[in-house]
Amino acid sequence: MALMPKRVKHRKVMRGSVRGFAHRGNRVVFGDHGIQALEAGWISAQVIEAARITANRFLGGEGRLYIRLFPHKPLTSKPLEVRMGTGKGEPEYWAAEIRPGQVLYEIAGVPEEVAKRAFARVAHKLPLKVRYVPRRTQ
Repeated sequence: MALMPKRVKHRKVMRGSVRGFAHRGNRVVFGDHGIQALEAGWISAQVIEAARITANRFLGGEGRLYIRLFPHKPLTSKPLEVRMGTGKGEPEYWAAEIRPGQVLYEIAGVPEEVAKRAFARVAHKLPLKVRYVPRRTQ
């Protein structure tokens, strides 16, 4: 089942625009290797789930996958061939707003080459450009 919030204050929200860079969530914190967004956009809950399944199947029980994004935004659409007016459409799906620099997924407990190959498969599922980032040790 796709990710979505349990409760929301407002059922429909305005789309807005995703501007600026990620100031939080832009470092690898939980795992040893991460995948970072290079451009802004929306990632639907179905895509998040598809990428999770791809990574877990590739890892085959080794290591641990961390998901660092959650779809909080409901995106609406009106049915086909409906006349203009009569208000906003119904919520179709939930999406996560992504800013450039945000870490999307992290992997712990596997070598760097395995993590890079897993993230290469995940990157094919995502609608944004991404890059591999290692954890920084201070």
